[in-house]
Amino acid sequence: MDNKEIKLEKLTPYGSKEAVIQNLEDAGCTGDIIECCITCMEQGKKNELLKRLEEHRTGLLNKVHEEEKHIDCLDYLVYQIKRY
Repeated sequence: MDNKEIKLEKLTPYGSKEAVIQNLEDAGCTGDIIECCITCMEQGKKNELLKRLEEHRTGLLNKVHEEEKHIDCLDYLVYQIKRY
């Protein structure tokens, strides 16, 4: 069930390992994450691959939320300054 090979040509529009690697790099994945994902693909470990990608996505989203808090603090400071 999980050990079915993941065919790159089925990952439209990806048709090559290099294209998948480029997408992972563009998504901010580290070399370790990329290596793990490629290994999972080559070994047909779809569930593990999806788990790793979801972990990375969660980490990115947490960073977004943290930066939103920083923006909120700055917005509040600007608001307070403009009041006086």
